[in-house]
Amino acid sequence: MHPSSTYSLNQIPDPGDQWLPKILEDKSKHDLADVLAKPDLLAALAHSTSTAHPSVAAAQEPLQAALDENVALASHLNELEARLSHLRSSTQAQLLSTHALERQWKQKQSEMDRALAPFAPISLYQMLNQSVQEQENVCRALEESFLEGDGGTASDKEVVEWVRRYREAKKLYYSRQERKQRWDEGRVGGWR
Repeated sequence: MHPSSTYSLNQIPDPGDQWLPKILEDKSKHDLADVLAKPDLLAALAHSTSTAHPSVAAAQEPLQAALDENVALASHLNELEARLSHLRSSTQAQLLSTHALERQWKQKQSEMDRALAPFAPISLYQMLNQSVQEQENVCRALEESFLEGDGGTASDKEVVEWVRRYREAKKLYYSRQERKQRWDEGRVGGWR
């Protein structure tokens, strides 16, 4: 209760059960009986701002203040509900957008993984292993071609050329084999 309404109640005494609204004071008993027979009309006369006793209005002040406060709160809640609804739809749109971006990122990431697959440690190790095998086969083929020959003797120039090619092939083979051994021993940084 507001302090002013408490003050109003204390200032205006209850008129008691003999009080009649001024509009009914000059009415006949028959008219008064008609009013008493209609509770809605009687309630309207008792609570209307133009016919009610001032103590009724003073007693209703806290109720009216509470009603006004409820209306204000309901209005504020309606505003908050509209704002919340807007925020929900905005959040939903952002969530959908985020999911779309996430799908795009996953697709780009898989494309990137496919593009970088030849440079992945497993692929590089397989290529190194394969290159060691290929170089070993090249060296073996050079040895066999020299040993089988055409049955004739090779000139010094041919022998020197063969030795040079064989040395280069063997050097490359040992280099690749050394790299593979280092990898197998875990001496290649960042790959294991």
